[in-house]
Amino acid sequence: MTKNRRPFEEIKVEEKQPETRKPVYRSDYRAPDFLIPSIQLSFDIFEDRTRVYSRLQVKRHSQTRNAPLSLNGENLKLISIQLNGVMLDSSGYFLTEKTLMIPQVPDEFILEIQNEIEPHKNEALEGLYQSGNIFCTQNEPEGFRKITYFIDRPDVMSKYTTRISADRSKYPVLLSNGNEIERGDLEDGRHYVVWEDPFNKPCYLFALVAGDLGMIEDRYVTKSGRPVTLRIFVDKGNEPRAQHAMSCLKQAMKWDENEYGLECDLNTYMIVGVDAFNQGAMENKGLNIFNSSYVLADPKSATDDDFKGIQSVIAHEYFHNWTGNRVTCRDWFQLTLKEGLTVFRDQEFSADMTSRAVQRISDVRTLRSAQFVEDGGPHAHPPRPDSYIEMNNFYTSTVYNKGSEIYRMLQVLLGKEKFRKGIEKYFELFDGGAVTVDDFILAMEKASGENLQLFKRWFDRPGTPVCRVTVEYDQKKREIHLILEQKGAIVHGKNHPEPFCFPFCVGFLDGEGKDIALQAGRRANDPIATTNVLKIHNEREEFVFLNMLEKPVPSLLRRFSAPIKLEFDYSVDELLFLLEHDSDGFNRYEAGHRLARICLNDLVFHYQKNETLAVNSSIVRAYKYLLNDKKVDYALAAEILTLPPVSVIVEDMDICDFEAAFYAREFFMKTIAVKYENLFLSWYQKLNEISGYLLDIQSISARAYKNICLRYLVASEKRQYIPVAYEQFRSAANMTDEIAALSILCQTESEEKEKAIRDFRARWESNRLVIDKWFAVQSLSKLEDTIDRVRLLARDPLFDPKNPNRIRALYGSFSQNLIRFHDVSGAGYQMIADQILEIDRFNSHLAARLANAFKKFKKLDPVRKELMKSQLDRILSAPKLSSAVYEIVSKTLTN
Repeated sequence: MTKNRRPFEEIKVEEKQPETRKPVYRSDYRAPDFLIPSIQLSFDIFEDRTRVYSRLQVKRHSQTRNAPLSLNGENLKLISIQLNGVMLDSSGYFLTEKTLMIPQVPDEFILEIQNEIEPHKNEALEGLYQSGNIFCTQNEPEGFRKITYFIDRPDVMSKYTTRISADRSKYPVLLSNGNEIERGDLEDGRHYVVWEDPFNKPCYLFALVAGDLGMIEDRYVTKSGRPVTLRIFVDKGNEPRAQHAMSCLKQAMKWDENEYGLECDLNTYMIVGVDAFNQGAMENKGLNIFNSSYVLADPKSATDDDFKGIQSVIAHEYFHNWTGNRVTCRDWFQLTLKEGLTVFRDQEFSADMTSRAVQRISDVRTLRSAQFVEDGGPHAHPPRPDSYIEMNNFYTSTVYNKGSEIYRMLQVLLGKEKFRKGIEKYFELFDGGAVTVDDFILAMEKASGENLQLFKRWFDRPGTPVCRVTVEYDQKKREIHLILEQKGAIVHGKNHPEPFCFPFCVGFLDGEGKDIALQAGRRANDPIATTNVLKIHNEREEFVFLNMLEKPVPSLLRRFSAPIKLEFDYSVDELLFLLEHDSDGFNRYEAGHRLARICLNDLVFHYQKNETLAVNSSIVRAYKYLLNDKKVDYALAAEILTLPPVSVIVEDMDICDFEAAFYAREFFMKTIAVKYENLFLSWYQKLNEISGYLLDIQSISARAYKNICLRYLVASEKRQYIPVAYEQFRSAANMTDEIAALSILCQTESEEKEKAIRDFRARWESNRLVIDKWFAVQSLSKLEDTIDRVRLLARDPLFDPKNPNRIRALYGSFSQNLIRFHDVSGAGYQMIADQILEIDRFNSHLAARLANAFKKFKKLDPVRKELMKSQLDRILSAPKLSSAVYEIVSKTLTN
């Protein structure tokens, strides 16, 4: 065969930039030259190596008859290649560090490849690697090329048959996607299992697990009556801690049937929890692999937030079975098509399982503190990016959280019924395919009859729109005129003036605080409703509401119906009124949030002028109303009492003054704490009397309110409350109360703090997930010695410098501790830069995530900017710097 082929020297190969620096552009997409309808894989796992055999059925897809076959492959040892049964020697292919090219191939053929990999040396945790004694995979986005040679892109979909062999005593559990069809024993104490997946899938959804694992099993019967076996695998001894995850999985399966009519399409659905994992979880078809922090929980070792996180992530990965697996992305630029849509679905699920208002507050807090910051920084990009150097860098808040908001807006604009019909049409048209955002919008247009081309702009424009609202009352005509004007976002110095299409939900309250039934006039919708959905299309819109007998108080952007920054000149009295009366839970929170921002901005102003600090007494009284409410919604009150973080306070500053923001927040919290000390103490004592642990909404809410009250009591800086916090720590019967008390104590200079830190370590040193919390709460301390403590913690025997969870707990937490990370000495910058360079040697994905800590570079004062620049320059000048870190740091400096 090699004699008849065209010599490789005749193939023109364009001279390229180094691959680690060359951007990939969405506009350059073209369909693959070849498809691989089926693949048979065989893995022989040994301690020091794994032999991989692949048998690919390959078909030419493009019209380019002489296109060579190019396969991706990295860190692989090639053993042999056969094409249609004929062994190829080195003259029959061209091999580089990242590509295997066969210059001349027929239109259809069988390609058989043998290669070896070394999972025990794989510290990047991509491809096949070891987490402790467990072999597992992570292939999204481009990890499969580190397992074997393949066309590693999401629009190449195949049916997989996988055979795994390993030592029976060390690895009794051998798992892959699909259904087990064969197993047996081999010589030398080995055994094998064969799995067959009936569904086409891209290679990023391939999964393999081998280990000695414990298992819990359950059964779910779908609406149509089909039984599904559910299995969760964890380290032996942890099986009881996986029961909550199993319950959440069954809840998610039922919810998806009820909301969207989507049943589980598998005979067996499996989840595996591992300790070494770069992300939260991975939705591999039928074999989800999870960071164990999102699988394991019991009241003694997991907080209420951990339980809620497990519920959300279990649901998210299950929902991917349809939105991501059954229909996947054509290319990675379409990532928000699966991630944004699935985040929206898991947020809606969580809202139905808990409190819709509190869930919405949580969603928006994340959006503002992460995505709005991202939109205003050097790494701003559209939810559907135009280019990337390293795809791992685009698993961002913009793709996930802003993406979720886009699908939420679409549901509000179309209504739930039409949105569900659009989802049904999406699967009707594209089931089993690899598609684009445009395809999704097409399905929605076909189902709803609406033109959504203007709305689609959300996917392709960066930046957060700013909307200025004016409300005018015409007493003579008894009309309200609402005028909304959009301002273009400025991103990377470029103005984006094009208006967006979005829903703007509005209501009005009368003098008694009751919702007014709105009668629509010009351009307003829903003739009789207390919340009106205004559909915004233009740069300036005006709406009229009729028969307003008195001047009402407007409740704007209810349910936070669009991811925009709202400008409206509320008076303090109007905000106090909304805080007390608004029927929209989110806008009650928002009124409290705005009141706090008014105070905090004023305190920042006076702090910067070195003037005496004082808090507006009217605003302080708002907290008295909240604390005096005997019918208080504990969860909502806890959210309102949680002041905006420093990251949000500095976001609108031209030059970030972290010190002023920090001390303004501290002063405001102390003022409220001292003023209403007795009320905080009364609530704390009342709620602390509740014994036992229940995981219901009321109990979770009560614990949240109790612990925010304790936080305020200690913030009063009265010495008698430190022993109260220590006593809660000492006697806590659940991790929620224990870690809350430890976190509070870590903000104090006290003997109780040091004793609690020692006691917690001694009590939990054998529990890896709990010890992550121990590292994190110390790294987040506001005290001046925090950086020295972080250095000491890095030398603690419990710190594993290569475990992603441990790195995030220590260094990730410290980088979010803005007052200490941005210390004027520059010591925080140097420490994080040191860690980025060290981590980049073995895990570029994790290093790049940590490099996002420098995102405020352009908004720093001259002293800090120069200190940070020296560290960024040092990182960029490092030899063998990964493309992932290069992309983040270079954009930080240039954008």
